[in-house]
Amino acid sequence: MRIYRSLDEVPADFGPSALTIGNFDGVHTGHRSILRRVKQIAADRGWKPSALMFDPHPARVVAPRRAPRLMTPPEQRASLMAPEGIEQVLILPFTTDVARLTPEQFARQIVAGRLGARAVLVGDNFRFGHDHAGNVETLRELGSRLGFETEVVPAVTRRGRAVSSSTIRGLLESGRVSLAARWLERPYALEGEVVAGRGIGSRQTVPTLNLSTAAELIPKTGVYVTRTRDLDTQRAWNSVTNVGYRPTFGDSTQLTIETFLLDPLAGETPRRISVEFLWRVREERKFTNPEALKARILRDAAAARRYFARTRPLLPRPLAPQ
Repeated sequence: MRIYRSLDEVPADFGPSALTIGNFDGVHTGHRSILRRVKQIAADRGWKPSALMFDPHPARVVAPRRAPRLMTPPEQRASLMAPEGIEQVLILPFTTDVARLTPEQFARQIVAGRLGARAVLVGDNFRFGHDHAGNVETLRELGSRLGFETEVVPAVTRRGRAVSSSTIRGLLESGRVSLAARWLERPYALEGEVVAGRGIGSRQTVPTLNLSTAAELIPKTGVYVTRTRDLDTQRAWNSVTNVGYRPTFGDSTQLTIETFLLDPLAGETPRRISVEFLWRVREERKFTNPEALKARILRDAAAARRYFARTRPLLPRPLAPQ
C-alpha cells in the first residue's frame, strides 16, 4: 500500500482511481462494504482502488467541542484498509483552507484533479465542502460534469441499527466490547508502552503489565477478558485487564490499564503491547484489603479461562502487526 500525507506527495499517476472518501474511524463493517465495492469496481475497470481520509478529523477544525474521541489513528486506518484491497491512501491534512473549499472546488481540484477519480463511492450520509453544503446529489451532479461516476453504498445494519463509528464508540464507552468487536470485525485494541507501576500489585496481589497509551477512546472502567500481544516479538497471551482508578489502594484520579497474563511470561517483559478487549467481566470495585482483591482477580482469571475454552474458535482474527 502507498500512503500519502499531503497533496504535494500525490504522484501524477495516482489516477485513474476508484475512490472512496470519508473519515473511516474504526474501519468497521460498514466501511468495509464500501472498500470491497471500491476494489470490485477498480478490478473491473482497470483503475486503482483508493481512499481519501482526513487528519485531523474535520470536526477538530470546524467544531472542536463536537469532535469525537477517535478509535483509530490515520495510519492504523490505512493498514486496516489494505486487506480489503485498497492500494493507495491520501491522508489529507484538514486545514482551514480545506474547510473553506466549496463542494465544486473540492471535487474539481482534489477528487477529479489531483486524485484522478473515475468513480467515487460514499455512504448515504456523505457531506462535503464548506459548511457541509454538498451531499450525495451534489456529488452526482458534479461527477457528471467532471468525469466521474458516483455510487452510494447503503449503510450496513445490525439489529435494526445502522453500523456507524459513533454507535461503536458508544458501545465501547458503555463497556459492550464484544458487540463492538462484531461490528468492527475485530476486537477493539489499545496499543502503547509498558510502564512501571507503583509495585503494589506485584507485592500484594498479582503482577501486571501496565499500559501507557495515546489512544483517545478507552473502554468503560471495569474488568475485561483480553488478549495481549507483544508488538515487537508477536508473542501473545490470554489475559485479564482492569481499566480503572485502583480504589482499593486509594488512587482516584489517574486512570490505569493493568493486565494480568493467564499464561506464564517466559523471556523478557514486553516493551510495547496491544491489548484486545473481548468481553467485560464486571465493574471495578473497591475491596477491603489487597488479599480480597487478589482473590477476586484469581476468580476473574478463572472466568477468563472458561471464556477462552468456550469461545476460542469463534474469536475474531487478531489485528495484523502494525
